Amino acid sequence: MKYLLDTTWVVEYLRGNQEVIARIQELQEEGLAVSIVSVAELYEGVFRSNNPSGNETALKDLLTAVTILDLTPDICKVYGEEKAKLLQKGTVIGALDLLIAATALNHDLVLLTADRDYERVEDLRVTFHAR
Repeated sequence: MKYLLDTTWVVEYLRGNQEVIARIQELQEEGLAVSIVSVAELYEGVFRSNNPSGNETALKDLLTAVTILDLTPDICKVYGEEKAKLLQKGTVIGALDLLIAATALNHDLVLLTADRDYERVEDLRVTFHAR
């Protein structure tokens, strides 16, 4: 496994963004994962949408093609370390985004995202996609 899909990339995939779809298909062989935190965020979107049933089906289809990474004590430790660093610098990011970043750091994965807030996390390898 080499890449962690951020919520933003999954949303673009589900919306039919051809550039993101092509990139995800291209990287599939190298291994793709999604944090359980992103899964929670994605379900929020499903249930806020006009078509919860259809969107849930599409989400479940995608989730069968990736590894879902749970939170672990090691990821929580990385989260705490990174949160402390960001607080010292005065450049905090959202807690859920930081849990996703900690997951990528803990598993040594490249984070695929459209969210520039992740630039604040030291040593996080990120590939950005414009929204």
